[in-house]
Amino acid sequence: MRSHYCGQVTETLLDQDVTLCGWAHRRRDHGGVIFIDLRDRDGLVQVVIDPDTPNAFTSAERVRNEYVLRVTGRVRRRPEGTENPNLATGAVEVLTRELEILNRSEPLPFQLDDDDTSEEVRLRYRYLDLRRPVMQDRLRLRTRVISALRRFLDQQGFMDIETPMLTKATPEGARDYLVPSRTHPGSFFALPQSPQLFKQLLMMAGMDRYYQVVRCFRDEDLRADRQPEFTQLDIETSFMDESAITELMEEMIRQLFKDVMDVDLPNPFPRMPYETAMQRYGSDKPDLRIPLELTELSDLMAGVEFKVFAGPANDPKGRVAALRIPEGSKLTRREIDLYTEFVGRYGAKGLAYIKVNDVTTGREGLQAPIVKFLPDEILAKILTRTGAENGDLIFFGADSTKVVNDALGALRLKIGHDLNLVKGEWAPLWVVNFPMFEWDEHDQRWNALHHPFTAPRTDDPAEMQANPERCLSRAYDMVLNGSEIGGGSVRIHRQEMQSKVFELLGISAEEARTKFGFLLDALKFGCPPHGGIAFGLDRLAMLMAGASSIRDVMAFPKTQSAACLLTQAPAPVTEAQLRDLNIRLRRTP
Repeated sequence: MRSHYCGQVTETLLDQDVTLCGWAHRRRDHGGVIFIDLRDRDGLVQVVIDPDTPNAFTSAERVRNEYVLRVTGRVRRRPEGTENPNLATGAVEVLTRELEILNRSEPLPFQLDDDDTSEEVRLRYRYLDLRRPVMQDRLRLRTRVISALRRFLDQQGFMDIETPMLTKATPEGARDYLVPSRTHPGSFFALPQSPQLFKQLLMMAGMDRYYQVVRCFRDEDLRADRQPEFTQLDIETSFMDESAITELMEEMIRQLFKDVMDVDLPNPFPRMPYETAMQRYGSDKPDLRIPLELTELSDLMAGVEFKVFAGPANDPKGRVAALRIPEGSKLTRREIDLYTEFVGRYGAKGLAYIKVNDVTTGREGLQAPIVKFLPDEILAKILTRTGAENGDLIFFGADSTKVVNDALGALRLKIGHDLNLVKGEWAPLWVVNFPMFEWDEHDQRWNALHHPFTAPRTDDPAEMQANPERCLSRAYDMVLNGSEIGGGSVRIHRQEMQSKVFELLGISAEEARTKFGFLLDALKFGCPPHGGIAFGLDRLAMLMAGASSIRDVMAFPKTQSAACLLTQAPAPVTEAQLRDLNIRLRRTP
């Protein structure tokens, strides 16, 4: 139906006939000559219809915004002074001979060039929202990202293999989406949270290098960078240790940024132990573009009489830390109160601070209510250890280690952005040496920090079982600008170690056999050493596109309540459908 896309109509086509299809972006009637900006996914071009072509002119008079048109005409240069340098097609226009209205459009519920349209309206009419150039650019970028990743993996000898969507419920840290079976009454499939076990089985089957662009499903509380269904690049390799895997994946991401954005990422990416990340940044995914760090003060505060600091400092599970803000003393009391309110969301009971007016005059040069509770020598050591200078502000966190890390880690990011302290555009790194387990106070049991198939750094199951709190894993996360974009590990490839991990996690032998019997059996038949990683493609595309939410790089996302405003899903089903599945709804009073 067409010879070119609208965005292809440039000076290279001068004096040539073209046929274009698209939407009427805007129509203007200038004293007997009608101008229509015709738009398709490739761009926008101006078409001109004058009375010398009466049939086309009559049709053009009926055109309104978003009518679907087919236009045939000759490309000519725009009159001098009317060029549009902001468009690739801005030097030319199409003098129309024929104009056909392929379909009409009712008035839109929102204007496509209105950037203030609410997200609710945009999601309800997503097919209209996706006509906007910014959304088409983002999806085009996403396509290029996936193509570049596939090319790299294909060249490296990886096999693209699909794994099942209907599988068995396994613990992976979130609730499963369950699918009732009609043919097996009372039994359920689960939608995969990841292809973890299947990709390990592929290594046991000798596939050696596997990848898949795969949909995953997790029934969990949502945030801006999470969705109930999302896409990840899933990768697994055999006979490669963590050093080889991370080196190859780092090369892939560097090549991706170079191919898609012409950006040179550092070579190599920096590596940071988990413990260091938590101590210095309060986060296992630190944004290294922000030059603020936490300073440990627990040892200094252990002997002070000020119980707000002394209590956590003497608690093995507590922490006292400081966050120095260069030139932060210019913050008003109102701004400090807002930051205090902000850290309260992370469990902090308050936010102590000291304004440093003059470091040379000791106590007299410091301004804060807490100064009177601290001895001179402690104040001097705080200034020395934090590197405070005149005009700085020091925030303090004193609570459980988790609360201090969460609160000051989040405050570090917020202040970094509020005060325009972000340096550089891209800051990737690897976080390594994660703990193997974390203690669950509520259930009084150990949980796997990543997942129960991650290999420990020790080859001795007895050593792991004797000191689970000190056991490190062979896991690694790739972080970019404060977002985890990929996470993986070397896997357990011996049955005795996998059984011991299940046991330590409180999974009985009977439960392990019921849930993971197929895996334990497969481990007995010559399982190779293997490991892998999964990249969140939605999150990666979001960062590369400069968007603030993964919903902006997904064609049809869900809301934060896991609903689809476009299709009104989830929705009730009929009694007949429920009977087929042997399900009866429990009526709430």
